[in-house]
Amino acid sequence: MFLVHRSLARSSASPVRPRAALRPQAQRRHLNVHEYQAQQILRNSGLPVAKGITVETPKEAVKAAQVFHDFFGKAPVVIKAQVLAGGRGKGHFDNGLEGGVHITDDLVKIQDLTEKMLGHRLITKQTGAAGKPCNVLYMVEKMDIIKETYVAIVLDRATGGPVLVASSEGGMDIEAVAAKTPELIHRIEIDPKAGLPLSVAVDLAEKIGFTGESAKDAGGQFIKLYEYFWANDATQIEINPFAELKDGRVMCLDAKFNFDDNALFKHPEIAAMRDLTQEDARDVKAAEHDINYIGLKGNIGCMVNGAGLAMATMDIIKLKDGAPANFLDIGGGASEEQVTHAFKLLNADPQVKCILVNIFGGIMRCDVIAAGIVKACQTLNLTTPVVVRLQGTNFAEGQKIIEESGLKLWVDDDLESAAEKAVALAAKE
Repeated sequence: MFLVHRSLARSSASPVRPRAALRPQAQRRHLNVHEYQAQQILRNSGLPVAKGITVETPKEAVKAAQVFHDFFGKAPVVIKAQVLAGGRGKGHFDNGLEGGVHITDDLVKIQDLTEKMLGHRLITKQTGAAGKPCNVLYMVEKMDIIKETYVAIVLDRATGGPVLVASSEGGMDIEAVAAKTPELIHRIEIDPKAGLPLSVAVDLAEKIGFTGESAKDAGGQFIKLYEYFWANDATQIEINPFAELKDGRVMCLDAKFNFDDNALFKHPEIAAMRDLTQEDARDVKAAEHDINYIGLKGNIGCMVNGAGLAMATMDIIKLKDGAPANFLDIGGGASEEQVTHAFKLLNADPQVKCILVNIFGGIMRCDVIAAGIVKACQTLNLTTPVVVRLQGTNFAEGQKIIEESGLKLWVDDDLESAAEKAVALAAKE
């Protein structure tokens, strides 16, 4: 019997016209899970997947390979690095090993490969130069594939609902297919009230190359994928490849699942799958204190109240030839404690050379922000230059708190000149 790393609980429309090309998807917040977790979700949902097992040490990998050999004879095993990024097969590790996916039946080679994969960082086209840590490997049986196709269900903001996307060209980057041969991509808009009819699902399976009983099997699997997608607040399910085997079986051989962060309170078993090692440590720390934060690559830390004002602040920094180190929105109801935590977050970032605070006091009072700034500077023994721009509710009280603190803070009531000062200070550090 083959089990994955963590056990997952089983979760419990008339279509509009098909379209030939993918529309660009708007960026949204989502929880991304590992392939082995997605495979277990598929298995629990009654969908056929390859037998696989996770390992965390080379010793476990060799033992798992021996189990595979006992079951299937000395057949090749596929070893997949579990990092939350696409392009693993074409990536490379920080120690020079090429590829995050390997196929072999040699136990000695498995030992060597897994030693070079586990505990190292995999760099792909999606990770950036730093890569992501590989702490788990997923070892699966190698299947005898005769057809690779692509299937996905995504939320389309333009149509306001889910769409089923499929192509006969699987096992490759769907973006390349969309760019070069968009006519090979088919899409079906799904009415959530009616669901996905079997006749429509089978028709789509036939369009991407399945025939006879295989088309019926594939269509049935499309329906199960959609049912899970809708019931569990997924934002994307991608199966690539969705394959037909030499023995006639149709299987989901690789999977990517994304879920809506805002709905995770309804799905604690999904929320538990979050892997913090794959995320920016700054983002994780911010989330602990309900701070909206996204790390960037500049050197001017930003602390702002309101997403729109935060975007405008980053824009004016760029306009003044600077580079923001982050998006940070403390919101309209932040406490003095949250302000302190925000400063701690910015102060802990080694790339931040200056901090620009831009607050428009409405619900958020300027005196609360000022008290938080002073407390943070005193608590942290802050040496990073801080430029403060305050406007709005209790503006005068806020300025007085800062002026009487005795701290070396640059205060400016004009955003443009405050941004210029922050850029100049950052350049000196």
